[in-house]
Amino acid sequence: MTREEFLAFSRSTSGQEYRERVTGTLSEFYSASPERRMPVIWVEAGGCGGNTISLLNAMGPNFQQVMEGLIDLRFHNTLMWPEDDAALEELDRTVRGSPGFILMVEGAVSSRDQGRLCLVAAREDRMISGSALIRRLAPRASYIVAVGDCACFGGPTAARPNPSGSVGVGRFLRRKVINVSGCPAHPDWMVGTLAHLLLFGEPEMDEHGRPTLFYGETVHDRCTRRSFFDQRVFARKLGDPECMFELGCKGPITFADCPVRQWNCYQNWPVKGNTPCIGCTEPTFPDGMEPFFKPPFELEDRDGAPGAGRPRGGRRR
Repeated sequence: MTREEFLAFSRSTSGQEYRERVTGTLSEFYSASPERRMPVIWVEAGGCGGNTISLLNAMGPNFQQVMEGLIDLRFHNTLMWPEDDAALEELDRTVRGSPGFILMVEGAVSSRDQGRLCLVAAREDRMISGSALIRRLAPRASYIVAVGDCACFGGPTAARPNPSGSVGVGRFLRRKVINVSGCPAHPDWMVGTLAHLLLFGEPEMDEHGRPTLFYGETVHDRCTRRSFFDQRVFARKLGDPECMFELGCKGPITFADCPVRQWNCYQNWPVKGNTPCIGCTEPTFPDGMEPFFKPPFELEDRDGAPGAGRPRGGRRR
């Protein structure tokens, strides 16, 4: 499969077809060169663990196929087999012995009090903070992937008043990283980014470091309720079938392919479930998306007059 073919079906396909094509492509890739499985070190910093849970729900390929046929997971504080010192020894062996590995970080990095507000491991002689571990691993990694909005941009962990001084990985390291944002990130976004790294190298990214194959369009662009928006037909309350812009939907300013990708084994997504998009893939989430149930901007009328024709108090035809 060429890179162009990979990008085309990743942007347009989901469900069973997507699963079969991704899995088949990776099987061919590894059958030709089994040694291509790249070691992965996954560090969970300041966050809720929701991206790990999302990855466990992967379907295309599923989690077992990811572990057995896509990556060689060497370190993950909840998913790896070794514990305690054995886990840290495996981490050290990977850093010392691997010519390159992928560093994946989940959660924001606490920068206050020398990182002591987020501890990820302990040894007899010292506690290991998330910030210290990430700073140690980053120079040796072939790629650094921030997973979830907290790791990418700070997210809810860095929301006001941010007592831990948490920031995204790229800002903490002061270097370019690959941002797979979302709260949580969709499993396809994680798996697809890993597959692109292994098959073709670094993906094309937008100004915020997000792979454009998943974040190249707004939720609004392919929303199933877009026709209502174009006609300025808006829902009055949650549960109404019309466009939820007036109820605070942030789809017009949120870049993600949720309308076609969908969640929960490709069955549903917020707008389909009568819930406005809250912009969880964006650098300004959550503070910049509040209040969640207010429109993200003033509409213009069709002649371009600012604010003219902006619906007030519900539907307007």
